[in-house]
Amino acid sequence: MGRHREFDVEKVLDAALCVFWRKGYEGASYADLTEAAGVERPALYSAFGNKEALFRRALERYYERYLDYIPDALQLQTSREVAERMLYRAADLNTRYPNHTGCLNINGALAVSDEAESVRQALIDVRAAGEVQFRERFERAKAEGDLPETAKPEALAAFLMAVLHGMAVQAKAGFSRDVLEAVAEQALSTWPAAGTRQG
Repeated sequence: MGRHREFDVEKVLDAALCVFWRKGYEGASYADLTEAAGVERPALYSAFGNKEALFRRALERYYERYLDYIPDALQLQTSREVAERMLYRAADLNTRYPNHTGCLNINGALAVSDEAESVRQALIDVRAAGEVQFRERFERAKAEGDLPETAKPEALAAFLMAVLHGMAVQAKAGFSRDVLEAVAEQALSTWPAAGTRQG
């Protein structure tokens, strides 16, 4: 029978999440992780496996705890409301914690070595899945007459993702919430006006 763990796995995972959020995958060393978690490296290995496995667990937790507004946003009545909720919530999240600004997903993927290619690919896949969700939502908006016939759902989804990613990078560079909200407002000013609803 294995020895009972002497630390709270949930707290350790939260601590690791914050380190990855602040430093990215490559930038977070085992020394950073063990210091933040308050446990020794063997215990960290025992609980989570290697660094990549720990990062993947932290990423799952990030989506569950901090990006839980995305499913709600997708259910809003109009495509503009979807975009507005996403942009303003991102501006908030990206600047809410002074010690780890920006987005864990973006911070984790910006600088990754060849050895961490599987992590970079996992982050790309997560973002691609998000873009598909937006595209499908905007396709429905177009079919319902909420977007004009000339609207391009795929381009709108890519545009929204590009602005969200740019805001995350700006937050990491020290831009304030007010500036990010101004960016969101500017992006929304270009949103296609509603079309004629189809019967």
